Amino acid sequence: MDKPKSIKDLLRVGGKQLSTLEARTADRSLALQAVRAALPPELARATVSAGLEHGRLTVGVTGGTFATRLRYATDDLRQRVGAALGADIQSVRIRVVPSPP
Repeated sequence: MDKPKSIKDLLRVGGKQLSTLEARTADRSLALQAVRAALPPELARATVSAGLEHGRLTVGVTGGTFATRLRYATDDLRQRVGAALGADIQSVRIRVVPSPP
């Protein structure tokens, strides 16, 4: 039986799955920054996640009130975030997600 590898060794060696996860995390972080920059401060603080896949921007906010307010701003958000990321955003999806601790 092989000796179990340490987490440090696994992270150093990496692999395709880890590289893919790392790239996706970086992309989502950039999308979140772009979304927050495009919103008024109160909505930006309520925005906890964002991601762009296949032309659809998905944004997670911490409450229904914020989701409703954000839905009114989707056209502007789509254009501003698309310009910031250099992407053609065809639709915006708003999700209510649990608040971080």
